[in-house]
Amino acid sequence: MEDINHLKNGQDPDYHFSLTPHVYFMKYFLENVYCLYLAWFIIYEAGLLPTKVNILDIAAGPGTVAYGLALFLQSTSGFFCIPQMHISYYSLEKQAAFQFRGLQFWRKYIESQESLVNAFFRFVTDDIFTWNSNSNNIPEGFFDFIVISHCFFSDPIKRIQANSIYKQIIAASLKPQGYVLLIVQDKKLFKIYDTYQVEDHNQEKKLVSKFVTEFGLDLVSYKYLTSTSLRTPLGSAEFGKFALEKLPKQLHMRPMIQKYLAQNHQLHYTLDDYVILAQKAHI
Repeated sequence: MEDINHLKNGQDPDYHFSLTPHVYFMKYFLENVYCLYLAWFIIYEAGLLPTKVNILDIAAGPGTVAYGLALFLQSTSGFFCIPQMHISYYSLEKQAAFQFRGLQFWRKYIESQESLVNAFFRFVTDDIFTWNSNSNNIPEGFFDFIVISHCFFSDPIKRIQANSIYKQIIAASLKPQGYVLLIVQDKKLFKIYDTYQVEDHNQEKKLVSKFVTEFGLDLVSYKYLTSTSLRTPLGSAEFGKFALEKLPKQLHMRPMIQKYLAQNHQLHYTLDDYVILAQKAHI
């Protein structure tokens, strides 16, 4: 728990403890899945989601990217018609425990229900910092989407190393007309460039464009998913009042979080992420 809580202090967790997946599922899994659910809806709405889709999820954790897509497809029933989907999902994640718990969850909560999802999973357990272009575990020119969700480092040296490796993987493994989906928390994005988030959409777009160029990409589109509809952050007391009045409570998770994580205050579901869609830069 202390390791994961490094996130609050702008530090990078290691995620290597045996109970890390359990703490993650309680604290962050549902909000991150909901963010990915909305991201896939945005992609579908833009007409960019094929019925046969190959996805590489870098630093995949328990597979929130796959859950977000599966739940989006399930929720379309009765609203609009989506043909049977075939998903090839590659998880690149250094912690085997995350992959194992994610697959357990999938079998219990996704496979057990009638679904439009026909999914093939491949789990590659590897640390991105030891990955190199000679590795044979990721096919070349294969993926319609490469997703990096929340794995952007606070430590400048690690960030430069990771971004360089991301750039290599994207260059080698993304289809020529494929897309890269980047999801980054608002505070982290602005901290990377040592600037402040304000109600200036031009500044915001320039920052997002600068962010994607570090991966050798051109910006296609982006959305800011925020619980408050504001760019400028609220103070903690002001946000607490807003959450109490406006945001959905974590009714089902709260008893478990109280029991195991000793957090007694009321918790609410929140969103504060940039969903960014990009393609390989045209030279």
